[in-house]
This record gives sequence, structure tokens and C-alpha cells, in this order.
Amino acid sequence: MNIKITSKELEATEAIKDYIEKKAERLIKYFGDDFDVYATIKTEGSEKVAEISIKADSDDFRAVTAHRDLYASIDKDIDILEGQVRKMKTKKDKQNMTESIRIKEDAKADDREVTDEIVKVLYYDIKPMTPEDAKLRLQEQPQNRFLAFIDIDTGKTNIIYRLKDNKNFGLVEPEG
Repeated sequence: MNIKITSKELEATEAIKDYIEKKAERLIKYFGDDFDVYATIKTEGSEKVAEISIKADSDDFRAVTAHRDLYASIDKDIDILEGQVRKMKTKKDKQNMTESIRIKEDAKADDREVTDEIVKVLYYDIKPMTPEDAKLRLQEQPQNRFLAFIDIDTGKTNIIYRLKDNKNFGLVEPEG
């Protein structure tokens, strides 16, 4: 971990340097020792501003906060940076996991042809409305072929769908 501290209109004392180094050590668990920390401290009015940037591999993170107490500003910056790093790591882990699953599924799909199985599931809200409102909603959504809804009058689930001519609609109502 390399640390570079720049100060403007404010003296970077040994205590401040040690404090930034101590706080930056919280990030070692994410990157190991292979990252650079750039800190800039300055005064703006009555507040102390701490700007901390981290460069690790191809990732850059940055946080800027102002507070009356410089140490509080540094703490807040480190908290923000740790949150950014955690979010990025979680996102990359999910992408890697999804990619691994996709590769495994592709390999399985290559091995055998899927027939007579449910291969896709869609979830959406079913809202109470009249069949006319459902028709209007379906017209607003040209990409959808059908819409499930709860009929306000009967309280039963119905489905309205486009016919193949794309001009007319069909309605499926349960019996009883």
C-alpha cells in the first residue's frame, strides 16, 4: 500500500499521516497490499475537506467530504470508499457467478435437447381492472401478447390476449 498525502492551506502533521494510514489499512482485506492511496486535505471556510482516492488494478475509487473536524472527514471518506469497494466486489462476484452458471447451462444445453419442460418463468403483478382497461393496457404494450388481470366485477383472474391478426383480442374467463 502506497500512500501519498497532499495538503493545501493545512499542515499534514505526522498524526494526520498516521491516522490516514491506519484507516486505509481497513481496505487491505479487499485488495491486499497492492493499491495506492492519494489523500488531499485542505481548508474551505470553517470546514476541513478530505479527498481520498484509491487506485487498485484497473479500479479507481474516490470520496470527498467536508467536516469541521478533519479526522471525522477522513473517517467518512474511508467509510464511503469501503462501501464503494464492497459494492464493486459484490457486483463482480455476482457477474462471475452468473457467468459461471451460464457457461454450465450452455454446456448442459449442448449435451441434450430440452423438450416438454418449462424453460422460462416470468413474474408480474396482477391488478384488478375491467376487461376494457386490460385491453387498453395491452394496447399500450405492443411487445406483450397477453395480460393477466383480476376482473373487478367477478374477482376472478382473467387473461386477455391478442389474436394473430393483431387487431382483435380474446378473453379467457374461468367457469363457475
